Amino acid sequence: MNDEIKTAVIQTNRRTFITRLAATGIGMGLLHMNSAAQAGGAGAPMKTGLTERNFRLGVIGPAELSLVTSQIAVKRATQTNAKEFAGFELREAIAVTTVLKELGTPIPPMDAKARATLAKIQSAAPGPEFDLAYITAQHENHIFLRDLATAYLSNTVPNEKTFAEQQGRHLATLALNQFTEHVEITARILRELQG
Repeated sequence: MNDEIKTAVIQTNRRTFITRLAATGIGMGLLHMNSAAQAGGAGAPMKTGLTERNFRLGVIGPAELSLVTSQIAVKRATQTNAKEFAGFELREAIAVTTVLKELGTPIPPMDAKARATLAKIQSAAPGPEFDLAYITAQHENHIFLRDLATAYLSNTVPNEKTFAEQQGRHLATLALNQFTEHVEITARILRELQG
């Protein structure tokens, strides 16, 4: 990938990330954080209002979308790796949403982008078209989740004494590994599907 493409991908992913954060009500805090960091120059510590609650609220919507689309995909995916991933992702989404609900995280209504993603997956023709729609959505979803967990973990105080924040950091630390792994797996499956 040349530098221009890398820059375009980073800018697109950043725009998608901020847009989805704004939809969850926490994007403005990150926009402020980013502006403050830029004003302070390179290496300036970034401040944010991204709390444990904001992290949970940012994860629950995408996790719910992942749950619904993976329920569809375990039945409809045809490519071997897409089908296998759907099974893994369904179990992950069930686990994540269960934990978040037990922590009292409210489930937001699906935003327009999530509804469009679900409609695209539901209406995709069986076979390669469905597999590509599902894996593309999962790839984008996991990039967002990885970036959210990274932002939360990099902008919290490690010695925060509240139980909720400690619990949030533990959850984000564990989830970040899974989110990162799923970004890489879906990228590989996308290459297979497009190859």
